[in-house]
Amino acid sequence: MRRYLTIAAIVIVIIGIGVAAYFYFFANKASIAVIPTGSINLPSAGLGAIATTTNSSAEPSTPIQISTRLMKISAGPVVLGEAVVDIPARDASSSPDVAVNYIERQSGNVFSYLTHTGMLTRTSNKTIPGIQSAAWLPDASVAFVRYLSGDNFSTINTYALPSVSSAISSGFFLPQNLSDIRVSSTSVLILASGVNGSVASTVHLDGTRTSAVFSTPLSSLRISFAGKNQYLAYTKPSVSLSGSAFLVNSSGHFSRIAGPLNGLIALASHSGKWTLISYTLNNAMQLELVDTTNGSVVPLPVATIADKCVWTADDSSVYCGIPMNPPSDSAYPDDWYQGVVQFSDRIWKIDVSGRFAQLVLDFPSETKTSLDAEALAIDPLNTTLVFVNKNDLSLWSYQL
Repeated sequence: MRRYLTIAAIVIVIIGIGVAAYFYFFANKASIAVIPTGSINLPSAGLGAIATTTNSSAEPSTPIQISTRLMKISAGPVVLGEAVVDIPARDASSSPDVAVNYIERQSGNVFSYLTHTGMLTRTSNKTIPGIQSAAWLPDASVAFVRYLSGDNFSTINTYALPSVSSAISSGFFLPQNLSDIRVSSTSVLILASGVNGSVASTVHLDGTRTSAVFSTPLSSLRISFAGKNQYLAYTKPSVSLSGSAFLVNSSGHFSRIAGPLNGLIALASHSGKWTLISYTLNNAMQLELVDTTNGSVVPLPVATIADKCVWTADDSSVYCGIPMNPPSDSAYPDDWYQGVVQFSDRIWKIDVSGRFAQLVLDFPSETKTSLDAEALAIDPLNTTLVFVNKNDLSLWSYQL
């Protein structure tokens, strides 16, 4: 009897230690809701189509609060692309929350993180490994993910991956080997390029009703929306090539708004009235605003690569990662794209009407580590800025 009592006492002590350890280490962590997964096959996309895999036990890294306003959402690498930061519909009695939607690179799982409540939810029951980039619908209902397949990974596949709450019940493939893709709330803008030039088209959100937008003999282009029934097209940037940027109207007419400039990158505002451009002059980065209504150019007091910036929804300002003391002997933007050079950034806000820049986040002072900002995104009410640190592909949010 004494031996049984001793064993029972030891069991009770072990259980008590386990409960105490749980509350000490996990009670204050962000909650995670994981949607169960099954084994699901993607529809055929010709040669090289991949299959989804079951990964129900995989969980993302727990978000870490760095300061009152700075949050490290994912310590592990995330998929780059047009990230979505939106405000989910909630009842009128509650304050609006901001959802940060992202794809974990290692597993291919899709997650949504609510910045106010700390809730992290898996939003897709398909697991697609090998995703290289993603473009989201504004409401985060579908992510157009891109991955390589085929011999020597020479085929680019673009798959519409719906979330659990999406009105689209099943995913679908867009044409293979697209050279660029952009999305809006009403359509998908795709670009097919070859030796004879490029053709841009719009596709309905369910993958139907393809309509040609323009064709051009230029074979190396980037494209984006630039307001209603207007598009931005510019030559792929390189420091050794003189590039140009064009506005393209609904009739397919090209109007040059910038260039020829070496290393030219263009970022159109939501209305299309403004275009932020960066280029290289005498091995130094330059940053300017172009008023597309009259062609006037406004030099800015800070310099960076336009791919490190994002427009606010109302076109009033631009947020950018601005490098501190960038190397003067590097070739921009090529060396940055290729990872030859890494930056240590601060986040600045550029006011369009006032033509001034304001320091927003001194990241190295907050974290004691360096930031090379890319894939910036901001919610429609300009309350939360999200960015990826190119140094390790970790995902961050900052309350503005």
